[in-house]
Amino acid sequence: EYMGKSLKKEKSSKEMENNQSEVPKDANEGCPGVDSSEAGRGANCAGCPNQNICASGKAKEQQDSGIQEVFENLKDIKHKILVLSGKGGVGKSTVSSQLAFTLAKKGFNVGLLDVDICGPSIPKMLGLVGHEVHQSNEGWSPVYLEDNLAVMSIGFLLPSQDEAIVWRGPRKNGLIKQFLTDVTWGELDYLIIDTPPGTSDEHISIVSYLKPDQTKDGAIIVTTPQEVSLQDVRKELSFCKKTNTKILGVIENMSGFVCPHCTQTSEIFKATTGGAEKMCQDYQIPLLGKIPLDPNIMLSCEQGVSIAEKYPDSLPAKGYSSIVESLNQNFKQ
Repeated sequence: EYMGKSLKKEKSSKEMENNQSEVPKDANEGCPGVDSSEAGRGANCAGCPNQNICASGKAKEQQDSGIQEVFENLKDIKHKILVLSGKGGVGKSTVSSQLAFTLAKKGFNVGLLDVDICGPSIPKMLGLVGHEVHQSNEGWSPVYLEDNLAVMSIGFLLPSQDEAIVWRGPRKNGLIKQFLTDVTWGELDYLIIDTPPGTSDEHISIVSYLKPDQTKDGAIIVTTPQEVSLQDVRKELSFCKKTNTKILGVIENMSGFVCPHCTQTSEIFKATTGGAEKMCQDYQIPLLGKIPLDPNIMLSCEQGVSIAEKYPDSLPAKGYSSIVESLNQNFKQ
């Protein structure tokens, strides 16, 4: 009991799967999702405007049609990588942008998709603020930083960078679907997908549409060393397991502070429970690398440049290069 009330029974794995299926716009609270055997028939479906199409199976047909559209549009992309973390402020966008820079520098064709609808940082971190997306008969053309680095973000669609996005789940999910079906990415070696923190609407939507291939796609999990971050990151590992998303590995970001004068490293965020290394051992997943706190990372992100190009001898630059090598080896196996 808690506060005098009995806690609800823990949800079964089947109920958890239902919660990961697509939920129609304007659905009732507690919607089981269109993939569920209870779609249109469950107690929570009574009075829902979508009840008839869910019960008839048409809603699932529409979802399957959307998945096929995504597959057709992204069929020329070799690897799709989600950058995830259950915790905000751990540096997912920094990791996403610098991985994209590093992969492009090594000659790969790279796309970077920003699905953090309410807090898009990617345009700033790639020096693309003020650029606009162009539309043609084929769809939206991403913004190209280099010939082999294409970028898409809601930040390119806003009238002002200070404009707040006040959207509920269905509208955010609709834009994510458009990013996956209407953007002309072309042939890519890697599509890096920068996500917001958590395990909610955006994450469920993108995993539902992508249907990540265990042999070609997966997720990189970003954390910082301290337990307050790790406790939420473990939830993200659980999310990946429940959605059958392969975990490519973990990056421990802000792993010590590198003094710009003497280059000595100090633990700002102390790994009181063993940090990412211990968590990876417990869960038997790869630790891709550790990226230290370094003022040059902040400067690179503020200026929208690659740390590997501007500060090639820095520890973070070497760290990202090593992580990219590990990813390439992972996919070659």
